Amino acid sequence: MSTPDADGLERAVLDLLDRRAEGATICPSEVARAVAAEGQEWRELMDPVRAAVGRLVERDEVDVTQGGAVVDLARARGPIRVRRRP
Repeated sequence: MSTPDADGLERAVLDLLDRRAEGATICPSEVARAVAAEGQEWRELMDPVRAAVGRLVERDEVDVTQGGAVVDLARARGPIRVRRRP
C-alpha cells in the first residue's frame, strides 16, 4: 500500500472523524498511523497530514483545537486536535 496523495489524506482525516461521535476530536498522528504504508515511519507523514488538515480548515470542514479552544493551525505549537466544524 502506498501513501495517499493530498486528496487521500483529506479523506482519511474526514473518515476518521466520521467514525467518532459528533463533536469528538482526532489527533493528526492517528491519521498518519492509519495511512502509513507497511514499513513506513508514520512520523514522516505528519507534515503532509497537517497540510491536509489546513486545507480542510480553509474549506470550513474542520477546526483545529488545543485545550478545547479553536486555534490557528499556522500559529499552533505542540499537540493539536481536529474536529468537524459544528
